[in-house]
Amino acid sequence: MVIEGDRIAAVGPTADVAVPEGAEVIDGSGKFVTPGFIDTNVHMSLAFGRGGRVEEHAAYWAHHEALILQGLQLHLKHGVTTVRDSYGVLRPMQRVKKKIDSGEEIGPRTYLAGNIVGWGGPASETFAGLPESEISFFAEQMNDEVTLGSGEEMMHMTPDELHVAINAYLDYGPDFIKYGGTHHFNYPAGISFSPRAQRVIVEETHKRGLVAETHATSLEGLRLSILAGIDLIQHPDNVGNRTITDELVDMIVERDIVCSMLINQFTGPSWQFHVRNMERAREDLAEAQARERQRRIPPTTAEIRRRVQDTGLPQPGSVMEGRWTTKRTNAKKLIEAGCIVTVGTDNTLFGRGGVAADFLREEPENMEHQLPGLGTIFAIEGLVELGMTPLEAITAATKNGAIASKALDEYGTLEAGKAADIVVLDADPLADIANIRQLSMVIKGGQIVDIDALPTDPIALDWAAGTPNGSR
Repeated sequence: MVIEGDRIAAVGPTADVAVPEGAEVIDGSGKFVTPGFIDTNVHMSLAFGRGGRVEEHAAYWAHHEALILQGLQLHLKHGVTTVRDSYGVLRPMQRVKKKIDSGEEIGPRTYLAGNIVGWGGPASETFAGLPESEISFFAEQMNDEVTLGSGEEMMHMTPDELHVAINAYLDYGPDFIKYGGTHHFNYPAGISFSPRAQRVIVEETHKRGLVAETHATSLEGLRLSILAGIDLIQHPDNVGNRTITDELVDMIVERDIVCSMLINQFTGPSWQFHVRNMERAREDLAEAQARERQRRIPPTTAEIRRRVQDTGLPQPGSVMEGRWTTKRTNAKKLIEAGCIVTVGTDNTLFGRGGVAADFLREEPENMEHQLPGLGTIFAIEGLVELGMTPLEAITAATKNGAIASKALDEYGTLEAGKAADIVVLDADPLADIANIRQLSMVIKGGQIVDIDALPTDPIALDWAAGTPNGSR
């Protein structure tokens, strides 16, 4: 392979590729190469979960750009050369992206969505389940900085008003648009926009030449977004603890809609963690049901729903079918149907103990699978666990990731004319997908990355920095 500048100039058998005189030669004997990995769903600037975790944002707001850069560099450290940040604080992320693009800082190629259109920010009803009475003045200011006019008020607009509002948000310069087809959580998964309102969002996004995608956690919510013309679905494996219907799968396949899946949440160590919890939950549930029979008082609808959410197990009297098993079932169903699958991890520094651990009452469990970069590795391995071949899993994490941003002409495969984003491995990943951990070298834009020097300014806790092979 010959690299000139930031591009691949030639690739092929040694006998067919002439090495230019005076070229720097990297001996790849015994090595294996793949395109740089691509993660289509990360979050480098926001915390997650019910309650909003406002304290973390308050404590670290002044260090936002440094934390964003650290998270991005940790992805690159693991061979992730492109990321799509699908929910975050747009303006500080744009400043970091500008520094990376100019060469002032090192990091992966980055696409930014900013707010999830229609949601009210990290401390809001639509995202965190917070009633307005519990949202502080600081949290309201933070929400405004995240939404930039694209928040919950959009749900109350006519299509004509929405046409103006979505273009005003597009003028801030996001690289793609993600909108809430439903609210954030599985229950209640309120549908955010009418069919014609969704069409306005998608059509105006497409007029700018950008990708339109959705987060929708109910079967009907997802169906409406598909009919609106979206290009990509974030975590289609999660449709409110329900099995995705054959109709929806067929619609996704027929329309070539990209499926950015949260594989790292329900495969590998994460899946084993959930299995252990479900085994314990079965015992606890049997005891609870025995007590209910003795007192002859049936559980309420809300109790049944909470049991499904907390235990991951299906319950009599609930339409929900179980949490983690259903996600695995849906992922397998989409893979087997031939959907365009990508790796979308929800990787984040925030809310996982790596940042602001002093605001957590207990040490978090099972969070390694969403650390920047490392979560991407877990997800690629998880695709094989769900039935893909190693080659198919690597394709999902490279070529399909480029398709997700309509940039396959630019990167995603090792071909002449494309960006020289390359991962060099010490062992064959086609023989064992775990060999993607045997990282020898990362090349981004034709430049060898000093992965040992990343992150350049590790201001989060040391354990959050991770290592290329995932050991600490």
